[in-house]
Amino acid sequence: MLRIYLLLCCSFFSFAVSADSDVWLLVDTTSRKIEVKKGEQTLETLDEIAIGRGGAGLKTHRGDNITPFGNYRIGWVGERSSFRRFFGLTYPSVEDAEMALQKGIIDRLTYDRIVTAHQFHQIPPQNTPLGGQIGIHGLGHADARIHKTFDWTHGCIALTNTQIDHLSQLVDTGTVVKIK
Repeated sequence: MLRIYLLLCCSFFSFAVSADSDVWLLVDTTSRKIEVKKGEQTLETLDEIAIGRGGAGLKTHRGDNITPFGNYRIGWVGERSSFRRFFGLTYPSVEDAEMALQKGIIDRLTYDRIVTAHQFHQIPPQNTPLGGQIGIHGLGHADARIHKTFDWTHGCIALTNTQIDHLSQLVDTGTVVKIK
């Protein structure tokens, strides 16, 4: 009984690698597409994605509306998101934390919390000065015409509802996501 409790308790705070470990996502913020890859082979491409209103690059603070460059994993899946489905990323990464510490954006305690989370395959703190809750999601009830017209998220990567439903058949927690 204790073992079952520990498994349930720990699964809330950590992510398991349950997707095909060879499948990963390459998010190209310049060409506005996601490539679903297995090894180096592109299996398929999801076009016309939207990113943060502030573009893509180095996030410097919560609320900057920038989609961060970097290497992450899907840390959790929100099935009841207002955006239909939400694949939460393990942002901020250790690299994000190192740069932020060097620039004085975060303190040593926050840096240590982020690094420790990654060492133990847990979701890093989402309430740091760097922001959090960065992920890949659908439109929900948003207007698809707006989605095609301009970048509208607060730093996430948005797909149509059809695309996010399809993507959910290919990825899961643990899937690597590289954003460039």
